[in-house]
Amino acid sequence: MKVLFIEPPKEQWFVMGDYLPPPYGIIQLAAYLEREVKNVEIEILDCNALKVDWKELEQKIESSNPDIVASSSLATCNTYVVVRTLETAKKVNPDVLTVAGGQHFTAVAQESLEEYSSIDVIVRGEGERTFAELVKSAEKESGFPKIDGMSFRNNGKVIHNPSGSLIEDLESLPYPGYHRVKGWLHKYHFAAMAGRNAPFQLIEGSRGCSHACTFCTQWRHWQGKWRVKSPKRIADEFAYCYNNYGGRFIWLTDDNLGAGNRPNDIAEEILKHKLPDDLSWFVQARCDDMVRNKDALPKLRKSGLRWVLLGVENPDPSTLENLRKGINPQEAKTAVKLLKANDIFAHAMFIIGHRKDTHESIKKVREFAEELDPDFVIFAILTPFPGNEVFDEAKRNGWIEDANWANYDMVHAIMPTETLSRKEVQEELYECYRNFYGNWSRRIHSLLSSNEIRRRLSWHMARKGIVQQFKTLFQKDNEC
Repeated sequence: MKVLFIEPPKEQWFVMGDYLPPPYGIIQLAAYLEREVKNVEIEILDCNALKVDWKELEQKIESSNPDIVASSSLATCNTYVVVRTLETAKKVNPDVLTVAGGQHFTAVAQESLEEYSSIDVIVRGEGERTFAELVKSAEKESGFPKIDGMSFRNNGKVIHNPSGSLIEDLESLPYPGYHRVKGWLHKYHFAAMAGRNAPFQLIEGSRGCSHACTFCTQWRHWQGKWRVKSPKRIADEFAYCYNNYGGRFIWLTDDNLGAGNRPNDIAEEILKHKLPDDLSWFVQARCDDMVRNKDALPKLRKSGLRWVLLGVENPDPSTLENLRKGINPQEAKTAVKLLKANDIFAHAMFIIGHRKDTHESIKKVREFAEELDPDFVIFAILTPFPGNEVFDEAKRNGWIEDANWANYDMVHAIMPTETLSRKEVQEELYECYRNFYGNWSRRIHSLLSSNEIRRRLSWHMARKGIVQQFKTLFQKDNEC
């Protein structure tokens, strides 16, 4: 039995520019599969790292001759890339078993199996156990109707087996299978964050979130539960990546670093390993958690934490309440100041385009971003991703005007507000970027900043013409 995992050819999000992340989802699945199914042959094909285009992908699949092809499922905007990958596998061998999974296909399993004949099976929710059982059953040719967490077609009818149970102890999972991509590990990088030559790797410290923001798909996908690895296991994985695979810039993929003593404990455990100073890491965190953990920030910085993404979202308390964010604007101000005071790069995320948004309310977002003055800002358009509450409400009320999954990337307006058309929302996104990054005083200060990351990222923004690309995007959409 041979399983071929594929990371499909895809375009990178232009805002972050020159970066290539390792295919964490499939290397994690591969590591679990090789432990649980002893006689399975596993191959990983990362088309982006190996510069494999669609024509060559067909040749690679034919040469591999797998029994099962599983595509990395990526984000909603990459739905068609996944489908094309599995279509290519079916073109090479109509009898190959094709598998998709992840948050998007979990949320729209019925519609996907009805629409895309190239998908044989969708693994819903947490993938490790379900996929391993699928491989075992395929190996025995005994069929797979009784495997929890699977959706598939049977005699033309879509069948959804009961959801699988979550893995209670995440530390029972093997370390991520970077040995499967060791031959091209040096290709993974995030130039804007850590420079072109810093090997870039991902580590998972938790799954899910203890909060329930309406725009997020994570908490529902993980059944409203937040499961964590211990600080020691996280630190052990840091050391594992650093010592065995040269990881120098590590993205802790958690949606939420956490509250209580967790940030402090993670920092202490990393410091116990006495890793060299060239280790740096990045994580997402809530503003309120950063404020509550202000005393841990010096230790976090010493452990290598260089960059934190804060979900600021909006300056209006009523909007934050509607988004079920659970923070207030003052906490955002305090969090940014604390990070900058501790030489940790402060990255703020804002969302525009919610139902009550107007020209005036979005202007206030721009003004708040100016006042906040983080090192870096990303403005995003509220997007009805399948699996979040925004999607449910928008679909129920007929607000969705763009059904092209390729545009579900947070930079295309999918729906209007009560007073703004999609075109106007798109224009407002450009204005947000132009206002923040077009400020000459900020631009010069950033280009000459003593903070290495801010300086490097500012030059990246300037060289890539990021603001102009948003203008081009706006103009292109207006022509359609």
